[in-house]
Amino acid sequence: MITAIIFDLDNTLVDFMAMKRQAIGAAINAMIDSGLKLSREEIQQRIDSIYKEKGIEFQNVFDQLLYDEFQKVDYKILSAGVIAYRRAREAALSLYPHVYTTLMDLLKMGLKLGVVSDAPAKEAWLRLTYLNLHHIFDHIVTFEDTGKRKPDPAPFQKILSLLQVPPHESLMIGDWAERDIIGAAKVGMKTVFARYGDTFGTVETHADYEVNDIAELIGIVKNENRK
Repeated sequence: MITAIIFDLDNTLVDFMAMKRQAIGAAINAMIDSGLKLSREEIQQRIDSIYKEKGIEFQNVFDQLLYDEFQKVDYKILSAGVIAYRRAREAALSLYPHVYTTLMDLLKMGLKLGVVSDAPAKEAWLRLTYLNLHHIFDHIVTFEDTGKRKPDPAPFQKILSLLQVPPHESLMIGDWAERDIIGAAKVGMKTVFARYGDTFGTVETHADYEVNDIAELIGIVKNENRK
């Protein structure tokens, strides 16, 4: 019997990578226009290297880029990049198809809904609120809530505790097999791989289910609850 669904946020509910690409592209153009004397390709490569070292959620990527180039931060260039990034991010931030209607259907079925994200709390809440999802979920667990990232059991155990459901009555859906699927399975949760959000070309997911559209969750829950 499934009584709760727990969602990863980025690349499961939100098309995070498409948003990130558009926002970074806008920032690069703005910084060049403001006087950064590097090619677009070189700036992109440097930003990619910083994210690879610091993580995709690193908040000071443009500061780091400018410091590496000038040994100081040029605030004219920085401010142009940050404003362009923020404007493009808001314009590009969007849900995957059928997310909202699926969430509404799950609520009508009486299921508890939660989110477990490795994103910083502020960024996760900003995304959810911008997309008007913040009121839908019963509980949300971010990195700050446990100090641990998936696949560590702590975030999964925290959301289960908040939702007051046992692991075997929960379904975890995410796009990152090594973190979302393996981590959830280790604490006894059933798992769904969001193949539509996969950015790694994952072959073996080890998930109980795989979906190409989030709407397929409805059928999975109905199937599980008929057993």
